[in-house]
Amino acid sequence: MLRLTGLHQRYGAREVLTLRHFEAAAGDHWLVLGASGSGKTTLLNLLAGLLRPSEGTVEIGGESLGALAARGGAALDRWRGRHIGIVPQKLHLLSSLTVLQNLLLAPYLAGLPVDESRALGLLENLSLKELAKSKPQQLSHGQAQRVAIARAVMNRPRLLLADEPTSNLDDVNCGLALSMLEAQARECGATLVVATHDMRAKARFEKCIAL
Repeated sequence: MLRLTGLHQRYGAREVLTLRHFEAAAGDHWLVLGASGSGKTTLLNLLAGLLRPSEGTVEIGGESLGALAARGGAALDRWRGRHIGIVPQKLHLLSSLTVLQNLLLAPYLAGLPVDESRALGLLENLSLKELAKSKPQQLSHGQAQRVAIARAVMNRPRLLLADEPTSNLDDVNCGLALSMLEAQARECGATLVVATHDMRAKARFEKCIAL
């Protein structure tokens, strides 16, 4: 489902990431573990097609992200919106929209039918339905993170990426955040890749890349 080959990422003369070969099957759950500055976020951005590698190829579900990018940014953006869900470290919820509207924006931008019942079902599953009409600034950090997870899986992605989802969380909420990601990935049949420096996450993942 996911294949990286001969991957190098450089910023000027500085090489920030090298990964010769990596493959993940559909439904796999992977942890990318490493200290700050080790290239974790860079790897997620390459997987999402937000960065183009200095060398090498990234394939998701048989699609070359380089080939999609060569057809134009709009084609890659549309494909990403339909097939990749991202929970960024900074959640980037739109403050002018309600919680429900933030979720409905995902299919709209991907050119998919806007399914309000799907959005409400996700909010209910994540104990957020009563906050559907709230604005992001009215949410706690934990609630906002759950909204970001719901938005990421709104379009039933094939690949779910999460960047430092347990940072600044206590042990209980760390476990809850990872459980929610795992459960939502299973519900979509998505491959899950979680990048973190948090050693508490290591025991939950059988598959791990150390950077």
